[in-house]
Amino acid sequence: MNSVRLFLRASILIPYLMWGAVLAAIVAVIDAIKPGRLRRAPIARFWLAGLCRVLNLRIHASGELYDGPVMVISNHISWLDIPVLGAIKPLHFLSKAEVRSWPFIGWLAAQAGTLFITRGGGKARQVMTELESSMRDGATTLIFPEGTTTDGQRVKKFHGRLLNAAIRAQVPIQPITLHYRRDNVPDAYAPFIGDDEFVSHLVRLMKATPTDVYVAIHPVMEVAMDTPAESVARTAQQQVETSLQQMYWSNDPKPDWALADGVA
Repeated sequence: MNSVRLFLRASILIPYLMWGAVLAAIVAVIDAIKPGRLRRAPIARFWLAGLCRVLNLRIHASGELYDGPVMVISNHISWLDIPVLGAIKPLHFLSKAEVRSWPFIGWLAAQAGTLFITRGGGKARQVMTELESSMRDGATTLIFPEGTTTDGQRVKKFHGRLLNAAIRAQVPIQPITLHYRRDNVPDAYAPFIGDDEFVSHLVRLMKATPTDVYVAIHPVMEVAMDTPAESVARTAQQQVETSLQQMYWSNDPKPDWALADGVA
């Protein structure tokens, strides 16, 4: 049965990725002819929503994303976090530099306007400037303040440095909690950690049963110019950690507030 699932999903995924490549190439050409005229984020959202369906990710979102420029911060479990959150709202992504070298996906991510950051590379200031600029221009940005992925059972420390971009741009910060389940138990396949390799991880996912992704969208946090970024990071981490613990250990992993199934 696992081999049948793999064959059927691969037969859909490969053409979908090819179509994504064609779409990205068209966008790149248009952008070269008329720089800045084409908004890539809505196109990326459309494609990522389709990718989630192809990968059999069933998204259950509760709460509402801020209607305006905002910095979204979330716990980080897998590369799947990006298509899941990107399917909910047009986003500008920030990702680790290693993703840029992933087969095909790295190229697509670059075409979607992803900002790649090298840990310890001394480029955090440049990335922060780009984040601030994009939010001042009305964009919603996504960062993972843990700086790495986890097994989905806990939340690591939220680092506050990049949150300064939202403070300087005077846009709110909105925490999100992500939780993956499969067959009504916490999903052991979704986490992408340690020495995981992208292609083998993708194959494992395609062999498995559908994944339910619970997205708890918390209220926005308004920030003033003198708000300490580390204080915001600690508060957001506590919110996400509390929500994750309730979702992880519950047989009915919904937040305490009402759940609205589907993509908001």
